[in-house]
Amino acid sequence: MSRSGRRDPWIAPGEHTGRFGVGRDQPVVDADGHSRISVEDAAMALIDEAELPRFVQRRFTIGY
Repeated sequence: MSRSGRRDPWIAPGEHTGRFGVGRDQPVVDADGHSRISVEDAAMALIDEAELPRFVQRRFTIGY
């Protein structure tokens, strides 16, 4: 847990699934309220955003 009492999202080594959610200011969480993503899928999300910008000068979140 972080100092604020929230669970910090994390990036972990894992499998490239190609399936992830994208959001704006709120973390993308699963049915259990967990926010996580593999390094491979995080890279894919960043490449997708670089190639087809949807969040120009705005923060966005990713997870599954």
